[in-house]
Amino acid sequence: MPIQINLDKAKTITHDKRRQARASEFAPLDQEINISIANPAKVSEVEAKRQAIRDKYSKVQMDIDKASSVEELKNIISTFS
Repeated sequence: MPIQINLDKAKTITHDKRRQARASEFAPLDQEINISIANPAKVSEVEAKRQAIRDKYSKVQMDIDKASSVEELKNIISTFS
């Protein structure tokens, strides 16, 4: 009997991995923003970097939601792990 993989659960796991990767990319920028809070130009620069991360992972989120196989999910994970 072959192993059945629940695609919805696999997507949930992939989303969790996406969230972890995103959080690890945000961590140094969170520190940078706290340090430079008194410098609006620096805050804007850091916020632009944070927005780039949001955009990147927004695309990943959509790709996960559209995935129709575990292989697609594995390919998506490989782009950020």
